[in-house]
Amino acid sequence: MSLNGRISELAAKHRHLDEQIAAEQKRPSGDDLTVQDLKRQKLKIKEQLRQLKAS
Repeated sequence: MSLNGRISELAAKHRHLDEQIAAEQKRPSGDDLTVQDLKRQKLKIKEQLRQLKAS
């Protein structure tokens, strides 16, 4: 996979995690641990994107 393809794939996953976080936070009985895990995943992807863009 090309560098741009990988960046696009990670960006799409990042957006999807954003949507999942928003949906979980809107739920009346949203799970804080789930939100925390999703945010951790999102941060990991953000770091990967930063590294790929820097190379």
